[in-house]
Amino acid sequence: MAHTFSVPDAVELAVVERSGFVESRHCGSAIVLDPAGEPLRTLGDVSAPVLPRSCLKPVQALACLTAGADLTGERLALATASHSGTDRHVTVVRSILAQAEAEESMLQCPPAWPGDTATRDELVRELGQPERIRMNCSGKHAAMLLTCRVNGWDPTSYLDPGHPLQEHIREVMERLTGARATMTAVDGCGAPVYALSLGALARAIHRIGTSSEHSPFAMHRAAGSLVRAVREHPWAVDGPGRPDTTAIETLGVFAKSGAEGVLVMTAPDGTTVALKMLDGGGRASTVVALTLLVRAGALRATDVAQMLPRLPLSVSGGGQDVGAIRPTV
Repeated sequence: MAHTFSVPDAVELAVVERSGFVESRHCGSAIVLDPAGEPLRTLGDVSAPVLPRSCLKPVQALACLTAGADLTGERLALATASHSGTDRHVTVVRSILAQAEAEESMLQCPPAWPGDTATRDELVRELGQPERIRMNCSGKHAAMLLTCRVNGWDPTSYLDPGHPLQEHIREVMERLTGARATMTAVDGCGAPVYALSLGALARAIHRIGTSSEHSPFAMHRAAGSLVRAVREHPWAVDGPGRPDTTAIETLGVFAKSGAEGVLVMTAPDGTTVALKMLDGGGRASTVVALTLLVRAGALRATDVAQMLPRLPLSVSGGGQDVGAIRPTV
């Protein structure tokens, strides 16, 4: 088996304190790129391959755009989302499916309960069942079906790594990262996901996050529209009160978290962070990324401090706050 991210590759990124006692430590690796895309800081091994999981969604959404999918506004934001399955999210995903002349049954992501607690509770009261359209990746899958429709590609095999859509996604990814994927795996939603180093992932997100809609290059214009859609519709990318949405709407960053503790974030000035938690836990990822951007001078410490109470960072005991998740970078 090829070398993968391991214990010797990692450094401490955050701790969990309870009553002044360090109860747990989150270790991982991270890289910070300056506004020009040059490495500014590295922590741990950023050359070891990791699976970017949903941090690859901006690349997948951009590939759909460059292949001819007509997506703007909320629909474009949903194409790059790991949404919480609220009725508002589902309405937009259904609009993408209608544009693709596709049925919900054509989605090949697995059925799931919505991640939003209130929405899930309401469905349970109504004796509902898990649905494909409620799965957090359904916007991405709907965008993939639309791309197949536009190009006349087979919609029944759109998740096959050899499908024209997936080959195009891989080409766009390798163009943005400047590197070839070391292996192909199956993501939680069933789509191909490619192993990349954190350095390569950071390059791709930096190139997307700093693109302009006025660029002379079509791919960069499309990337600029993607970034604008995310910043104008942060609710769509994650969900009300959730970390990505909170960071985007309060600080203007371009943020995307992925399963197993992966996260990417680009500040308005272009400074970009990519990180991976070794244990796969994501509870400290957002605060670590924000802290790295503050240390790099890309975000103001006062602005970040004001929004941190909106993140789930407190440690409770006996119904009271007795500690917190604290970055150590």
